[in-house]
Amino acid sequence: MTQPRTVEDIVDQLARDLADPATVSTERNQHRPVPQSLANGAAGIALLHAERARTGHGDPATAHAWLAAATADGVDAGPQASLFYGAPALAFAVHAIADGTDTYQRARTTLHHATAALTRARLDQAHARIDRGEPPALAEFDLLRGLTGIGAYHLRVDPHSETAADVVAYLVRLTEPLPGGNGLPGWWSDLAPTGRPSPNFPHGHGNFGLAHGIAGPLALLALAKLRGLTVAGHTDAIDRILTWLDTWTQHSETGPWWPRTITPDDIDRGSPGDTLPGQPSWCYGTPGLARAQQLAAIATGDTRRQADAENALLACLSDPAQLDRITGIGLCHGAVGLLHITARAASDATSTVLASHLPDLTERLLAALERDEAGSELLDGRTGAALALHAAITGTTPATRWDTCLLLA
Repeated sequence: MTQPRTVEDIVDQLARDLADPATVSTERNQHRPVPQSLANGAAGIALLHAERARTGHGDPATAHAWLAAATADGVDAGPQASLFYGAPALAFAVHAIADGTDTYQRARTTLHHATAALTRARLDQAHARIDRGEPPALAEFDLLRGLTGIGAYHLRVDPHSETAADVVAYLVRLTEPLPGGNGLPGWWSDLAPTGRPSPNFPHGHGNFGLAHGIAGPLALLALAKLRGLTVAGHTDAIDRILTWLDTWTQHSETGPWWPRTITPDDIDRGSPGDTLPGQPSWCYGTPGLARAQQLAAIATGDTRRQADAENALLACLSDPAQLDRITGIGLCHGAVGLLHITARAASDATSTVLASHLPDLTERLLAALERDEAGSELLDGRTGAALALHAAITGTTPATRWDTCLLLA
């Protein structure tokens, strides 16, 4: 009689399936694979094997093979590079593999210097834009493409560096109201969420998400404070973002939630266009926003707000209608993200109630893996699933702190 597979068996199988860069298929990936991408390329898969090796479950040579694959087409250190693409992405991956060892010294130094130079150039452009009184593009400041993500790299590698402090100081300035903006916050973009002009957003929008909106800067400001990095106006900036989120908190029978975006029409009306909670996801949903607010509350010692954030996540997890909106496995907006956010929030929570949901969330993810033929990606595929399940079975903080790239810890 065949014994049922354990979660550890499933993670081992996922890791084996993702072991050889020459044979891993990208046919089912959600996006075109780009080797030097954390989101959908070899750099992201390298994180999985780095974590496995650091915890005694894998071979460092496998992580090295994926790192070699990630750099096969060169390394982009140009204006489009970000935490999830190019030099910063590879610097993050190399640090995850080599931290605490004397390996990859030349690569680490080269990639770090390239990332630092890129950071300085992006900061100079951002401050010049603020000086002109213009609204930002999301790609200036967001987690996936902007300075929040690049700041996450510096916070992970050297949290007390001048560069890390300069990114945090920029985020403080970002939270100040736009001049002549009729009270609009400094992160208000005059573009659509796509980053382009759109007739659907003729006067721009305010974005709430962790991946592309103001929850990302909030999480980075909180994590910096928790790491002992503070700058002038730091707490004021956190308070400005939290006040904005408080203003736009929506209340339903099943608990609080936040819109994805708002427009000037929504402000005039006093309510968002969204009328129901969205997917309970990392990128835009209640779980990501609740975790960012929990971190901010812990960083500022606000126990009431911490309880509110944890209760918001708990209400989401207790609502079958919201849970049923999770149909895929992904870290970005699927079962993986919901499991890992809950695990991270539970580890800091004031009660054990959030942790009691982890077995069910694990089963949901396993069912989704059984049902869906997912691709190999970190954000939308099996790499993210393997990392989250590996964290679940080891029951410890990720050794590489790979989830810093998601600003979850």
